[in-house]
Amino acid sequence: MSFDLTDDEQLFLIKLARRAITTYLKDGVKIRRPKDTPGKLLKKCGVFVTLNNVSKGGKELRGCIGFPRPALPLIDAVIDSAISSATRDTRFPSVTLDEMADIAIEMSVLTPPQLIQVDNPKEYPKKISVGEDGLIIEKGAFSGLLLPQVAVDEEWDAEEFLNHCCMKAWLPPDEWLTPGTRVYRFQAIIFEEETPGGGVVRRKFTR
Repeated sequence: MSFDLTDDEQLFLIKLARRAITTYLKDGVKIRRPKDTPGKLLKKCGVFVTLNNVSKGGKELRGCIGFPRPALPLIDAVIDSAISSATRDTRFPSVTLDEMADIAIEMSVLTPPQLIQVDNPKEYPKKISVGEDGLIIEKGAFSGLLLPQVAVDEEWDAEEFLNHCCMKAWLPPDEWLTPGTRVYRFQAIIFEEETPGGGVVRRKFTR
């Protein structure tokens, strides 16, 4: 990472994401950037907010949306991503206000994606570090992204990671082997609520 986040900054962002979601679900209002935002969080940065329902003891994905590239100041990207993950992830119905008591928030703050340069597409798996790298695959109008922790959670190797990222982009699994396909990698600071709204954040290490 080009910069790190302190425990206090991570907790600030997680609390902000929860407040953004609950305010929007309750009042339909997007909160403003807090006046006490640390200067570091005004840096433009990619981020994804993931919502997991933990009411049954495991983790049931309830939404995950974000900004792959540093398009907005991190603080603003977190507010937008949190609301979108709760209400605009087309894979799921909108999260309800009552459900937020069972939702644990996870956040991934991303480095800018870097195009992986290879002479032969078969070299891609050797260029990817599972547990550290996330992937973006682009081909024409199609694009798919998978966060670093996904490959670890699913126990994929680098080739499987590439295959699934292609499928996320609505492409054939082996499209990464064809000319014109662009493969990017990025890293992330990943942290999550220990319990829903509990005020304790733990760093999540992917490897």
